[in-house]
Amino acid sequence: MKKWIEAMRLRTLPVSLAGVICGTACALLQGSSNTTVVLLCTLFAALAQVASNFGNEYYDYKNGIDRKGREGFRRGVTEGEISPRAMKRATYATLTLAAIVGCAMLFIGPWWLVFVGVAVALFALGYSAGPYPLSHHGLGDVAVIIFFGIVPVTFTCYLQTGSFDLHTLLTSFAVGLLAANVLIVNNYRDMEDDKAVNKRTTVVIFGRNIMAWCYMLAGVVAIAVMYPVWMKVHLWSLPIISIYLALHIKNWTILKKAQGALLNPLLGKTAVTLFVFSLMLLIAAIAKQ
Repeated sequence: MKKWIEAMRLRTLPVSLAGVICGTACALLQGSSNTTVVLLCTLFAALAQVASNFGNEYYDYKNGIDRKGREGFRRGVTEGEISPRAMKRATYATLTLAAIVGCAMLFIGPWWLVFVGVAVALFALGYSAGPYPLSHHGLGDVAVIIFFGIVPVTFTCYLQTGSFDLHTLLTSFAVGLLAANVLIVNNYRDMEDDKAVNKRTTVVIFGRNIMAWCYMLAGVVAIAVMYPVWMKVHLWSLPIISIYLALHIKNWTILKKAQGALLNPLLGKTAVTLFVFSLMLLIAAIAKQ
């Protein structure tokens, strides 16, 4: 059980939950909320991320990307603790559960949400699998912005309000940028391992120094693009921005100094920083009711 829990990468789970939380905050700022939607979206997001993590481990092993003794978190399949067959089954079983939860949303939202669910499933697998794995060609960051930011925030809000608005779109882009920072830390740590197997992440392509500054810039831009949202929450904006930037700058200084396995705790801290940001936004939205 411990090996499977480790394979789920639970320390990064706050990334997928943050999108649902921020989408709910946006719905509240529009004067609407639906507890059933929140629960379904939370479960769907968690299952989709776990399926993606399982799939990433299986397909990276299958494609010869992983090797024993890597700097990152232990991978059960590579270390021989979980069989490839078991991991493949777990990937598709978890994805099936996510699909079932997604179908339940059709009782609340329109039929065309099926296409959104299919896109999420394709991303969960296409991140590491297929003829052109996104994570192997410098497209992982873009995919994270879309599927951990824009999609969960906008559609969580839409299912509760029945509409899309500018504030939600801006928030979704901001959440996507902050989620991409988690991936930057992951790839920053793994640069040598990835380069050795020709896995071209953005850190491999542009180098650590540039991507460290991208990490910092992503946090600043995320705060800036949400200006219309800050105007809606008024006085709440100052503590949210201050607390987030303080945590973000602290994380960035660690990123600039640490290397290898020492970056593992920062991965969790970056995810938690996004989670704290989303919770503060939700509290502000509730306070405005």
